[in-house]
Amino acid sequence: MRWLGGFLLLCALTAGAAERISVCFNYGCLTQTEVVFSDEQLRELGLLLGEAQDAAQERAAISVAVGRLLGWAGEQSPISADRGGNYADDAVYGRMDCIDHSTTTTRLLRMMESQGMLRYNRVLEPVLRHRLLIFDHFAALIEESEQAAPAAEGAPPGRYVVDSWFFDNGQPAAVMPLANWQAGESPNGSE
Repeated sequence: MRWLGGFLLLCALTAGAAERISVCFNYGCLTQTEVVFSDEQLRELGLLLGEAQDAAQERAAISVAVGRLLGWAGEQSPISADRGGNYADDAVYGRMDCIDHSTTTTRLLRMMESQGMLRYNRVLEPVLRHRLLIFDHFAALIEESEQAAPAAEGAPPGRYVVDSWFFDNGQPAAVMPLANWQAGESPNGSE
């Protein structure tokens, strides 16, 4: 009977467990702070991502989920001041550059992955694109998993950037094929 009491206590402690994630801001991850996502927020994301029937639908849900998570993080931290790009919020406490966004977005994606919310895509390390010397840009990166529809014979799994840098805090992230992004494509046209 003692094991049953221990098991029930363990269940009570883990039920409603929140997730803690460190978010970066003030450019180059100069400042980091921990934010907490509630069990209710995680359930909401689980329902959103659980509706996806394939990798493309899951990527669309990832876009929305990242925006929501960053919005919730902005309620607990100064990143609510972040505006799309690097110029609309210059010198504002809480601003985020592409390093802050790619690092934080990757952490958020890994949290979703560890929670079992991602079935058709898996999280990779952030990626860098080189556009002249002064236009280097980082973004989070995902790849279609084995559960996704099979790629053409011999074709590698599709890779996609998840880039929240383009938009104000709390807005859905841009999700686009890695090759397009590396060629300079952005949700606002070519860079």
